[in-house]
Amino acid sequence: MGDVVKTIHESVTVPDDLGGRRFDQVAAASFSGFSRAKLQEWIRDGHLLVDGESRKPKDKLYGGEQLTLSVEIENDKQWQAENIPLDIVYEDDDIIVINKPAGLVVHPAAGNYTGTLLNALLYHYPDNAAIPRAGIVHRLDKDTTGLMVVARTHEAHGDLVAQLQDRTVHREYEAVVRGVMTSGGVVDAPIGRHPQNRLKMAVVRGGKTAITHYRVLKRFKAFTHIRLQLETGRTHQIRVHMSHQRYPLVGDDLYGGGLKLPKSCPEALEVMLRTFRRQALHARQLGLIHPASGEYMEWEVPLTDDFQALLDSLAANEPKPEQL
Repeated sequence: MGDVVKTIHESVTVPDDLGGRRFDQVAAASFSGFSRAKLQEWIRDGHLLVDGESRKPKDKLYGGEQLTLSVEIENDKQWQAENIPLDIVYEDDDIIVINKPAGLVVHPAAGNYTGTLLNALLYHYPDNAAIPRAGIVHRLDKDTTGLMVVARTHEAHGDLVAQLQDRTVHREYEAVVRGVMTSGGVVDAPIGRHPQNRLKMAVVRGGKTAITHYRVLKRFKAFTHIRLQLETGRTHQIRVHMSHQRYPLVGDDLYGGGLKLPKSCPEALEVMLRTFRRQALHARQLGLIHPASGEYMEWEVPLTDDFQALLDSLAANEPKPEQL
């Protein structure tokens, strides 16, 4: 068991317009600072009552009932706090915006129980131990760089999760893909677990809705620099969608089928491509409605040095004007 970090005691009256809905649905609307899964858990454990009595999550309410939430939130000691440096772009009492480096896993999992962003958050922001996943509401892959937002309160966590579900969070990425795109477009293709390889995701019938917008920034010989905007946030979404379009990301061994050098590749570019050992993907821009102020806020971070070096190497391989 963890140490008690915070005691919550709140009461609300169910408004008439929520009458006829399930208890857990009413609870989610009434206590928006907490996830529906957490509220269902508290309902089952008797921490969230209707007129002082325990009810089942699926029981219907009619309006006018008094909901009372009384619970002690504990510090989850499952994960260890670690002094890992963080590049903080913005922070206040409600949110933290982080510029994640390549190589940093976001959340502990099999094979990566330490050295993650979550471990770092527990060290730099100890109070986040009382928030689900230490405030993490979305992820970037280990070798994807760029902007992420983290909640600092339960209320901010619930609000950000709702914004992500409502697709109102603005997320733009830059990537370098293999192949020369003729134009931008939209990929609207459902994503689910790969039927043969459980380590991969894939475009599959019956998968979750996944929508990616993309446009061309610059064409190179055998490569394209693109800007992408996520409408949804599925696991590996950009990597899966670009591979599905037959424009896999440079450096993406999982979805790109390993290193493939273009014909007549100069030595300098070959060295760059061989040593660029991560997917060329950077979360450049992030915009959202601040959970407390209600104001729209936006951040942007420049490309990483290795990403810029890749672009410079591709540009150096372009034919000179007299060669055209």
